[in-house]
Amino acid sequence: MSDTNLSSVSDASGCSMIALLHTGAAKFPQHFLPRARQAVCLLLPAALLKGYGSIISRKLASHGFGASMAAMSSFPPQRYHYFLVLDFEATCDKPQIHPQEIIEFPILKLNGRTMEIESTFHMYVQPVVHPQLTPFCTELTGIIQGMVDGQPSLQQVLERVDEWMAKEGLLDPSVKSIFVTCGDWDLKVMLPGQCQYLGLPVADYFKQWINLKKAYSFAMGSWPKNGLLDMNKGLNLQHIGRPHSGIDDCKNIANIMKTLAHRGFIFKQTSKPF
Repeated sequence: MSDTNLSSVSDASGCSMIALLHTGAAKFPQHFLPRARQAVCLLLPAALLKGYGSIISRKLASHGFGASMAAMSSFPPQRYHYFLVLDFEATCDKPQIHPQEIIEFPILKLNGRTMEIESTFHMYVQPVVHPQLTPFCTELTGIIQGMVDGQPSLQQVLERVDEWMAKEGLLDPSVKSIFVTCGDWDLKVMLPGQCQYLGLPVADYFKQWINLKKAYSFAMGSWPKNGLLDMNKGLNLQHIGRPHSGIDDCKNIANIMKTLAHRGFIFKQTSKPF
């Protein structure tokens, strides 16, 4: 078949399939898009699809579907609309001080469809029981005294988290979201322990989460003994920022999640109900 004939068949076949999507686009649920795309791929020979993919994307884009077509076709459907990646840093020393207090509170809002970061919450927190950071803590986390002095208390930060959650639409009952941490310590030990010490309630959205270490072990078949460093190494990823920086750790978690999702992994809650 000549290039001219191939082009004409491509136009005829492609346009007929686009027309099918085009006419029903207003009623076309987004979760059916991958199936529609698969149907187009099955009906059209690979040679024709090669030159017609951009036209399909442009047609769907005209109905509001195009912006995420590439991402939607690359990831399997996840169980959650959003993943909330969290990684606390807390006061520490050798031997360990008690009680430990959260001094960095970062959250990344990760879109469950595209696995891209959509919003960031990041605050430093003033410790009150041990207000002076130890040299060990500063060396480990990179957080210096001036970064926590005069910052809001944990109670104030939790109020701002709730405001951010509301602003981002995460408190809507129809929106499914879940926190993701590197281990169980952040939401099983650290936050509830400090809230109990201070007499503060723990919001229900902090009571279920995904432990990335467990998710990684399910996906890869090995336990990441050294946490993020092992997971990045196992997936051939470059480590982002400095270890034990809360916000940098969150970025690494998000990058690992995106990579696992690309490989077809479906994330599920790993914590047990309180």
